[in-house]
Amino acid sequence: MRKQFTSQQKASVALAALSGNQTINQVAASHEVHPTQVKQWRDIARAGLPVLFADKRSKNAVSQQQLIDELHRVIGVRDAELEWLKKKVASGDS
Repeated sequence: MRKQFTSQQKASVALAALSGNQTINQVAASHEVHPTQVKQWRDIARAGLPVLFADKRSKNAVSQQQLIDELHRVIGVRDAELEWLKKKVASGDS
């Protein structure tokens, strides 16, 4: 039966492998994990770290501004349609 590791255990092993104080084989032996698995978890952690430190504010601010601009455009179109309909109703044209 395979041993199941929690995300906390995987993170601990990955941090130990990233620290460089021990070799992959030493980390694997101390945590009772296969060295290949240690390398995989280390690589996943290394790939995911830049995402954790990405500046989410600027991306979020840009997308919110784009949403606001799109909503203003839609409102403008609706206002123009409403004015056109009011003129049609007032003039009695069908």
